[in-house]
Amino acid sequence: MLTQTYKNILVGVDGSDQGNLAYQQAIEVAKRNNGRVIVAHVIENKVYTMMGYSSLNDSLLDQETENAKELLDDCKAYAKSVDFSNVEPVVTYGSAKDMMCKDLPEKYAVDLIMVGQSGLNAVERLMIGSVSSYIIRHAPCDVLIVHPEKKK
Repeated sequence: MLTQTYKNILVGVDGSDQGNLAYQQAIEVAKRNNGRVIVAHVIENKVYTMMGYSSLNDSLLDQETENAKELLDDCKAYAKSVDFSNVEPVVTYGSAKDMMCKDLPEKYAVDLIMVGQSGLNAVERLMIGSVSSYIIRHAPCDVLIVHPEKKK
């Protein structure tokens, strides 16, 4: 009998359907466990270009930060629409893999990380690697993978 309760649930959102679905499911889990959802958007401060990696310039970083805040505002609005208020929005900068597996779990005493199934195609996975698959292998706590709902 599994009686594990999860109090601090971390979920990363990036605007993708997979991320949104993972977030919606995280709220359901938090509701059942009387827990909180830490919803994070990680802004990678390195961008992949055809020539390799380069740092984001300030105006691009400002734009990314603005987009992240809008995304997290949408997340808060969704939570409110399903009568859930224990949501902690976080915008952070750096490597999504490090943030989701190390920094954020430590900072927020995370006991469950929820991830959407990767939306990357094979070429993208080869180039940047799936954050989801990295989290699954390196997370300091339980990980729940949210599969896209099958179309009827």
